[in-house]
Amino acid sequence: MANSDRPLSPHLLAYRWGSSMRMSLIHRMSGVILSFGTVALVGWLVSIIAGHDTYSVVNYLFGSAFGLFALFGWTFCFFYHLCNGIRHMGWDVGKGFGKQRAYQNGMLGLIIAIILTGGLWVFVLVG
Repeated sequence: MANSDRPLSPHLLAYRWGSSMRMSLIHRMSGVILSFGTVALVGWLVSIIAGHDTYSVVNYLFGSAFGLFALFGWTFCFFYHLCNGIRHMGWDVGKGFGKQRAYQNGMLGLIIAIILTGGLWVFVLVG
């Protein structure tokens, strides 16, 4: 039986949202989105094996406005998760724990992810 005299732990909403909390949430969300994107990638690979008709349908879906938007978002999530993973590797060796440094590293990772996503899509679309 639970002891009612013990204090409750504070809820997430009791804290003011800081940069690290936002970056952590986006990192986790990007990981989930990458999982769904990987399932879509496997579906595309299976459509190659399934035959020309199935492959044409899947290519049409990925080439639609919604498909391109999803691929763009998946690309951003990939680069953001990569940059933030590198940031976490720095934390594993004990670097970048200060409040200002953590904020700077988070913003740097976000900016680099945006640049890499834009650069890749310009390269893909322009050639």
